[in-house]
Amino acid sequence: MDYGETHKNIINACKQGDRNAQFTLYRLYSKAMYNVCLRMVRNEADAEDLLQYSFIDVFTKLDSFRQESSVGAWIKRIVINNCINWLKKRRLQFTELDERFHDFEDYQEDRHTTEEVKMTVDAINRAIYKLPDGYRVVFSLYALEGYDHEEIGQILDISTSTSKSQYSRAKRKILDLLNDPVTANF
Repeated sequence: MDYGETHKNIINACKQGDRNAQFTLYRLYSKAMYNVCLRMVRNEADAEDLLQYSFIDVFTKLDSFRQESSVGAWIKRIVINNCINWLKKRRLQFTELDERFHDFEDYQEDRHTTEEVKMTVDAINRAIYKLPDGYRVVFSLYALEGYDHEEIGQILDISTSTSKSQYSRAKRKILDLLNDPVTANF
């Protein structure tokens, strides 16, 4: 039995209320989805809560899963939507693009793009963790989760240019944190 067939069998068993199949699905995806939650909300307890709420949604919405995408992608979408809704309830702030700098920022070359920056994954993760919520969410969705700016705009109810701006500013902030000798070892 191949990977796709195995997942299809697990999903079908979950739809019929099979607790073992539900546990198997949870076990297969919970660690990765917890990491998504943690990147989005920066708090272990909140990430754990969101993971649990998300899997409740997964199990209650399984009948709507049409298998047009992988089950993992479908679960990740539920997790990300729950995290975003949670952040919005806590007044996630996005810095709207100031119109007078719009054209300048769109074409300004990032001064850090040619710099050689050597760092560990832990240092990058710590820098991402220190980003303001709006920057961190857009950066995570774009760079780590693979969404494009148009999708991010729709998900977060912001303009595409705001998403691009937030991403650009997040990259700059990460590089500044990593290049600053005072904060490089934070």
